[in-house]
Amino acid sequence: MSIKVYNTLTRQKENFKPIETGLVKMYVCGPTVYNYIHIGNARPAIVFDTVRRYFEYQGYEVNYILNFTDVDDKLIKAANELGEEVPEVADRFIKAYKDDVQSLGVKEANHHPRVTETMNDIIAFIEGLVDKGYAYEAGGDVYFKTRSFDEYGKLSHQSVDELRSGARIEIGEKKQDPLDFTLWKQAKPNEISWESPWGEGRPGWHIECSAMAKKYLGDTIDIHAGGQDLAFPHHENEIAQSESYNGQRFANYWMHNGYINIENEKMSKSLGNFVLVNDIIKEHDPNVVRFFMLSVHYRNPINFSETLLESAKNGLERIKTTYSNLEHRKDASSNLAQNGEEWINKIEQLRNRFVEEMNDDFNTANAISVLFDLSKEGNLYLNESQTSEDVIKKFLHTFDDLIGVLGIKVKDGEQLLDEHVEQLIEKRIEARKNKDFALADQIRDELKEKNIILEDTPQGTRWKRG
Repeated sequence: MSIKVYNTLTRQKENFKPIETGLVKMYVCGPTVYNYIHIGNARPAIVFDTVRRYFEYQGYEVNYILNFTDVDDKLIKAANELGEEVPEVADRFIKAYKDDVQSLGVKEANHHPRVTETMNDIIAFIEGLVDKGYAYEAGGDVYFKTRSFDEYGKLSHQSVDELRSGARIEIGEKKQDPLDFTLWKQAKPNEISWESPWGEGRPGWHIECSAMAKKYLGDTIDIHAGGQDLAFPHHENEIAQSESYNGQRFANYWMHNGYINIENEKMSKSLGNFVLVNDIIKEHDPNVVRFFMLSVHYRNPINFSETLLESAKNGLERIKTTYSNLEHRKDASSNLAQNGEEWINKIEQLRNRFVEEMNDDFNTANAISVLFDLSKEGNLYLNESQTSEDVIKKFLHTFDDLIGVLGIKVKDGEQLLDEHVEQLIEKRIEARKNKDFALADQIRDELKEKNIILEDTPQGTRWKRG
């Protein structure tokens, strides 16, 4: 069964067929790095990281590009307010972005191109558009002639005439048509700028991604992705630029994730519900935040609230508990148990269901339901009087594979205890054997202070972070 992708361009699910066999060329619009990212920025980071992981699970090589806009009006304003240079501000928030998304389980992109490091390519791209008659210079600015691209509006499914009715030329703009958009901006006094055929200036926002996608992935790419808010005008303008310059289709599949609401209201600074990832992960396990984000299909809107986050935490804990209990039972199992083949078939059927859900436009919400069913079956199996080591390993291996596709961690043990805490746990186990319950309770309390919660189960002593 092939992977089906909902294509914003055609408004339907299509069988995914890469340009090159076994390779996915994928470009995701990254942040403008003038501040810490908010929870809305985190959703595409998590969603498209999961898409990438699933392609890799299915044996594809993925060339994954995520750019940084490291010069624009917001960055210049932030630098002026902070009394710093633009590159200094950009460097700091690029590092902050990488730290934040890494904590959310997002893998590093193959390349993180920056506007300031791609300037020659951007200028050459604009020159090409001017030479081909798709763009024009006006007093140091360069504009794209929107009406010169006959298919403008095909991504957002709007006609040029519909767009024209709401467009206007702002004071200071020199464009010939209200629909034309900026490719190059003439520098203002004391503003960061680069030399170009049109004088000192810097690029417009839309041209950056067209130039970077071409440089790192070629004229036509498999998937272009980003938040729903980027579909128009950003991605629409990218299509116009790239297809005018290259003379061929820019991207075969366009993917867009839905919006995030905060407590059922649209997130905005004016409402005071603007939530930064940097703040959230100080209060909540980033693993839970990722699990929560994937609990809703990526194209649907998602409501972010403390109640729903707590529900996600409880759901993930159920899966982690099953996994931990399976690990504890593994060494106590043999291969003499009955019905092993029947259980292995059940597990494989669940794996197949997971794949079916992910093949259907990366339906992580339904895929997580399959994980809950796998957890349920695991718990039922642990109630058997005899358990097979092969079946236990099959459960664990399947959990590892499928939860890995979602980028979720189920092993608390991945955060290793320090040597002192390990010694205390061993000491407590010994105290309980010797019926020295006062010492055992004392050690339990000491570990609790270190945020280590112990649970005494029939399979032995388990621990988790509080």
